[in-house]
Amino acid sequence: MFLRHIFKICHWGPLTALGIIKIVTAMTIHCSNMWWPKHTIGGTLNFVVFISFSGLTLYNFLSSIYHGPGYLPLSWKPKNEQHCSFLQFCEECRGYKAPRSHHCRKCGRCVLKMDHHCPWINNCVGWGNHAHFIFFLMFATLGCLQASIILGCSLYKSIHRVHYFYKGEAVINFGLYGMILCVLALGFAVGVVIAVGMLLYFQLKAVIKNRTGIEDWIMEKATLRRRGLSEQFEFPYDLGFKNNVRQVINLTCQPVGDGILSWPVIDGCHEFSLTLEQIDQKAEKRMKSKMYKIVHPASGYWFPLSYGIKVCLSYPFNDEPRIKLDVGDSVIVTRWRKYWLFGEKVRSDKYSEKAENRTRGWFPRKCGVEVIENNCDSLEYANCNKIETSDKKIK
Repeated sequence: MFLRHIFKICHWGPLTALGIIKIVTAMTIHCSNMWWPKHTIGGTLNFVVFISFSGLTLYNFLSSIYHGPGYLPLSWKPKNEQHCSFLQFCEECRGYKAPRSHHCRKCGRCVLKMDHHCPWINNCVGWGNHAHFIFFLMFATLGCLQASIILGCSLYKSIHRVHYFYKGEAVINFGLYGMILCVLALGFAVGVVIAVGMLLYFQLKAVIKNRTGIEDWIMEKATLRRRGLSEQFEFPYDLGFKNNVRQVINLTCQPVGDGILSWPVIDGCHEFSLTLEQIDQKAEKRMKSKMYKIVHPASGYWFPLSYGIKVCLSYPFNDEPRIKLDVGDSVIVTRWRKYWLFGEKVRSDKYSEKAENRTRGWFPRKCGVEVIENNCDSLEYANCNKIETSDKKIK
């Protein structure tokens, strides 16, 4: 157990975040002690506030990692077997996906109320750690905002130290290494305020709507599917501002419910409304998929220079994989970009039905040509999950 905890933090994301926290905290305290000594009331208050921000940032950061988002048990299925027809099946976990659960390729598990996989905590953000993650973002932003002011003023006073010496004010004198560390810490602090502050803004918007990043994507497609129609899809988990916030944020940071089948919904919706909408969207995507034949090999590189600078500069901005393909391979394409295609390689061997043997990802559009006749049905949709449409009614 101890080694697993150590392994969880031994990743470039957490180690980088801890390094930034340490550099900014140490340099800010050093500058505060020279500029605003702790034996004064103002200095003591400044020190206590900053240390509180730094400590709470570290606590919530580690809690986000080790509490985790919560995972759906392997081979899970609802107690009422009739509900299985309203749920998606996860080949990797060999079980059904509970409402609001999604499979994470990085974690290798179905995550409860998954929002996204965050490399900085080397874990997913979901039902179990969403509150800790938001508090981590909030305290990191506030702490780095305070640090930016202290470090910026200290750097200015150090550059003009002669002027402040003759005025009889506190003098901040940096050596070469001190100046370099101060500039580095200031750069980190300002960067955190901007980048983490923006992420905090988007996370708070998600909490207010009670909608994860994945659910935003589902709702966007649901709106597009009903464009021009009078009846629009209604998000079932939007309970109003106060109730939405209570679903995630509280003083104890403890998640609400069990994260599986305990989600309250608005009137007129049921617990499987969003799941059925997603099933319909996947069925529609299957109908619109096209077969491509590979005529030029794809290396699987993120920046395939051999296909031109436009392809390299227009790569999809996400962490989805890029796949290696050989001439003659067939790919079922489900997503299109100007210079890139996303699809699943067709495999004819007997092991292709296993989810772990499926090969999906992006490849340059120049590598393939579309096959006019769509052979998705004869190829059994490249051994993808067979998705039934949700024309059924819940009894």
